Amino acid sequence: MMTDKIARIDLKETNRIEFKRELNDKLEKEVIGFLNNNEGGHIYIGIDDDGYLHPIDNIDALQLKIKDRIKHNIYPSTMGLFDVSLESLEDEAYIKVTVASGSEKPYYIKSFGMSPKGCFLRIGSATEPMTNNMIEDLFARRTRNSIGKIKSPKKRLTFNQLKIYYQEQGYELNERFIESLELMIDEDYNYAAYLLSDDNGVSIKVGKYDGIDRCELVENNEYGYCSLIKATNRVLDKLKIENTTLTKITGDAQRIEKKLVDEVALREAVINAIIHNDYSNEIPPKFELFSDRIEITSSGGLIQGMEESEFFSGISVPRNKELMRVFKDLELVEHLGSGIARILRKYDKSIYQISNNYIRVVFPIIHKDDLLQDNVGNYVGINVGNYVGINSTEKKVLELLSSNPTTSIKNIAQEMELSSRHVERIFKNLKEIGIVERVGSNRNGKWKVNI
Repeated sequence: MMTDKIARIDLKETNRIEFKRELNDKLEKEVIGFLNNNEGGHIYIGIDDDGYLHPIDNIDALQLKIKDRIKHNIYPSTMGLFDVSLESLEDEAYIKVTVASGSEKPYYIKSFGMSPKGCFLRIGSATEPMTNNMIEDLFARRTRNSIGKIKSPKKRLTFNQLKIYYQEQGYELNERFIESLELMIDEDYNYAAYLLSDDNGVSIKVGKYDGIDRCELVENNEYGYCSLIKATNRVLDKLKIENTTLTKITGDAQRIEKKLVDEVALREAVINAIIHNDYSNEIPPKFELFSDRIEITSSGGLIQGMEESEFFSGISVPRNKELMRVFKDLELVEHLGSGIARILRKYDKSIYQISNNYIRVVFPIIHKDDLLQDNVGNYVGINVGNYVGINSTEKKVLELLSSNPTTSIKNIAQEMELSSRHVERIFKNLKEIGIVERVGSNRNGKWKVNI
């Protein structure tokens, strides 16, 4: 019968998309297929093979059940490799499971072991058992220098700083806190634990030069010897101070303001460099400021088997899944694979330099004269209709905000003849990518458009 079909999603099953009308016993199989695939993928629960949505009962409990099954029924560990989120279409909810390609292939169902009954691979729009030869080949190439498998150089570690960050996010900690974060190897701490501990030997440098080369170092800051989370926040704070705002008044008395480097893109590049750095060679990421650019360099090239095209398309293969899990818990990372997309909304992929040994991002610094280029309308919220990084509905929302910054979500929903929940999702997306922000209180503030 078709009477219970509410809405239809504008997607179809592919090598990266799987639909499930309801949760069934094939969840682990589908997740493993994406983990073993080079591209990862998405599983939509509450959507049938034709793309129609179906009501889900006890949706919060179902999300918890999905997380629990993925965590406990699949090996090697999937922590840091998946997201479970609640999405909606025309006020009807469904569940989206985002799965990254894993770096410890082959992944398999624990109860069946590393065999064709337990190992699967996504092929086209189907998930197929792997052959014994495929399993043996993947196992032979499995990454051996994972910071989760390397023992900490220090036996005794404390995690007071990390615990404070978790408590600030509302987590209730117990005596198995460190073990639950997979910071142990056998009875010892691993290298991920060492990086996240209160006292370690890792220092992240932020250097500032006078000019466009490295001849004259005028400032050398070290943020480290502490929890990597604390060091990350200190680096972000330092670069936020350095990323000043340029202001210029045009001939028609119009005020134009812009940061030296786009704030959202800069933050994403910093987080990516720290999370995906290859710490096994004991070389931390570095951050350098010149008069014409900001350079961010992380050690280690692309993950084995990943192509540059896959990297730029946002396919996520976390090098350090233990760090990814912690950064995600603490909301320093929002969605798997979203960082590169946010950077490329503002910059061309030419800002990347990729070699076998490092990945470098070079952000050009703007100058006052740059504010008067032909695309200045995009910066002051006048010509939002020409911005190519968003869809037509989002453009319309930005046009309404530009003309009336004090308007409400309810008013926009009425004017566009959309549901309030639909407009709330649009605002959430625009805020996540840094295009829209709220200035002041919810009652007396206004919206600011950052394009």
